[in-house]
Amino acid sequence: MTTTSSSALTRRSFMALTGLAGSGLALSACGGGKKMGAGQAAAPDTGSGGADYTGPAVELAFWNGFTGGDGDVIKKIVSDFNAQAKNVKVTMNIYQWADLFQKLPAAVTTGKGPDVGALHIDDIPTNAARNIITPIDQVATALKLQESDFSPAVWQGGVYKGQRYGIPLDIHPLAFYWNKDVVSKAGLDPEKPPANKDDYEAALEQMKGKGIQGFWVSPFQFTGGFTFQSLMWQYGADSFDADLTKATFDSDGAVQALQWLVDMINKGYSPKNVGQDADYISFKNSKNAFNWNGIWQINDLKAQDKIEWGVGPVPQIGSQKGVWGNSHQFVQLRQLKPDQNKLDASRYFINWVSQQSAQWATSGKIPAKKSIAESAEFKALTEEYSLAPEAEYVHFPPAVPGIGDALAELYTAVNSAVLLKATPQQALSAGAQKATQILQSNQKKYGA
Repeated sequence: MTTTSSSALTRRSFMALTGLAGSGLALSACGGGKKMGAGQAAAPDTGSGGADYTGPAVELAFWNGFTGGDGDVIKKIVSDFNAQAKNVKVTMNIYQWADLFQKLPAAVTTGKGPDVGALHIDDIPTNAARNIITPIDQVATALKLQESDFSPAVWQGGVYKGQRYGIPLDIHPLAFYWNKDVVSKAGLDPEKPPANKDDYEAALEQMKGKGIQGFWVSPFQFTGGFTFQSLMWQYGADSFDADLTKATFDSDGAVQALQWLVDMINKGYSPKNVGQDADYISFKNSKNAFNWNGIWQINDLKAQDKIEWGVGPVPQIGSQKGVWGNSHQFVQLRQLKPDQNKLDASRYFINWVSQQSAQWATSGKIPAKKSIAESAEFKALTEEYSLAPEAEYVHFPPAVPGIGDALAELYTAVNSAVLLKATPQQALSAGAQKATQILQSNQKKYGA
């Protein structure tokens, strides 16, 4: 997830950024290059698995999509790495995520790909299935990384078919922002934001009495789709079954979650037909009091001087805690002509940067590793640290190839219901039927 330091993310840029708009198409279209055989073993570890590097001088290529405010942070980290590394120099290419997903498969299959990359959890399975990335178990083993070092979701997110392909770097969940100026105008305490369903609805009702629509519900994936998924998990539902063969986002809990969002509109707490990004823009313009948005917006709001705002975990509306999130993970790209020294140096680079995740958190992230998330350095980042509890109950997209295609049907259903074109039950049932067909088709397509 890339942060923006000066403007809200648009729907198009976010779709590209998450990979849902481009990764599937790019990978399915990569047949023009040399096809790599499925199930190839990871390259052997002739060094220390990333703990250090003592080989000859090598130069590594590192590709990522950190085009926003986090681009400056990763540039500084890479510069620091190059300054201390004796025999390793890293050159970095930063692309728009959509461009990265278009370039990466063709580059790898023609032998012109990078050595190291950064991907999202939902990018890993598709790239692993296509043999664009290679298993990276050696790094996790050599560094004695284990699930207890991370939240279970972020640790398992880097695994595909029993092999580790990603080393977790961060967690970037949805957050709850409140505009203190609007809250105060409604006669509410700006230092005591609502944390549960009753208090949340009571606050919105009081705002309504003051002529304020305090919670603008977006019909788009960003941020309405992510808000719905957070609520769905809070109501005890899930997007898909355990085998990832059937969409279940039309279950009773999911319908209740979407009905709650639609009720926000029907009760007058939210305008109808909220435009893309209008929920966040209205928040910054003191027209909206409550906004569920990504942790990456913290730096953008810090740059504002016209409003007072707060941030914390999303309220618990359902019977349990739950929040949407994603994670950046380091990967190694498959090489047509592997250079063992470069492979060992790549693992060293991944390890070293992973240790700088407290610095990386300044771009609007939660460190993936618990020990760093509990460090004094991260605690000093007051706003980001306030969201650290979400790491224990965050949910990520499932680790299955082509999942973005199925999730697109969920977002379409949310859009239809929030725009009042169909009831939540009708919209979710229609979407789940199509998503199930996609899941089953993808099993054949990717050989799952």
